[in-house]
Amino acid sequence: MTGHNYHIPVMLEQCIEGLDIDPNGVYVDLTFGGGGHSKEILKHLDKGHLYGFDQDADAEANVPDDQRFTFIQANFRDFKKYLRLYGVSKVDGILADLGISSHQIDEPTRGFSTRFEGELDMRMSAAMSISAKDVLNSYEEGQLHKIFGIYGEIKNARTLAQAIVAQRALSPFTTTESFKSILQRFAPRGKEYKYFAQVFQALRIEVNDEMGALEEMLLQTLEVLKPGGKLVVMSYHSLEDRLVKNFINKGKFQGEVDKDFFGNLIRPLEPVTRKAIVASPEEIQKNSRARSAKLRIAKKI
Repeated sequence: MTGHNYHIPVMLEQCIEGLDIDPNGVYVDLTFGGGGHSKEILKHLDKGHLYGFDQDADAEANVPDDQRFTFIQANFRDFKKYLRLYGVSKVDGILADLGISSHQIDEPTRGFSTRFEGELDMRMSAAMSISAKDVLNSYEEGQLHKIFGIYGEIKNARTLAQAIVAQRALSPFTTTESFKSILQRFAPRGKEYKYFAQVFQALRIEVNDEMGALEEMLLQTLEVLKPGGKLVVMSYHSLEDRLVKNFINKGKFQGEVDKDFFGNLIRPLEPVTRKAIVASPEEIQKNSRARSAKLRIAKKI
């Protein structure tokens, strides 16, 4: 499964515009996936070069046959280190589309989707040490409560955590269906699908340490971007977006922005757009995944 069938890129035009591509510049696509964004970036390059990262081995099938492109199978939390191996210390632009690819969701064996029966895996890369099954069957009640409450923003996180611990003592969770049967009891009436999605999201974030990886990646962008270089990040849930927004506005994840003696803001990035960019109703109609997408663009000062 390749290209657009693998994953329809969200807000493609706005991402390319945000990167403001120099035909001879060096660019990084931290979430290569189906290659939709990368292939579009390559159309704007002349003597420039693009490095594409993806920790999912399946993404390699979409790599374009182009001398101006280098694919690196690695987690984006290590991107600075890998670029160094290629002799690259500074780049003109960085793009990160934080969403899970349609291919990963639609592949039953990966266990990401609430729609298919499959093993409770949810690892973005086979190199990950724990799976969703491990989390559900071994985490303490307090840990589960925290994961569902923070990462899934679930209202009845404590009750759900208690029920999971009681149920696994009788029989461990192994498949998505075995887990959904317990979720069914706690999902609000008429909002079952949304509830399932929130719980699955929470598990996926924990399994892949997505928030930790995102923080590490963002901090590295400050070292790798040239002055005037662009950072373009698209997120799909409020936790990610809050992190990205704070980082762009303040140069850090928490607390107030630093100021100099004269009250001027001290921050390494400058937001290019005051508010997050969202997809048009037309795009949302064609691609429902665009509904929750928020795009933020910043320039390295």
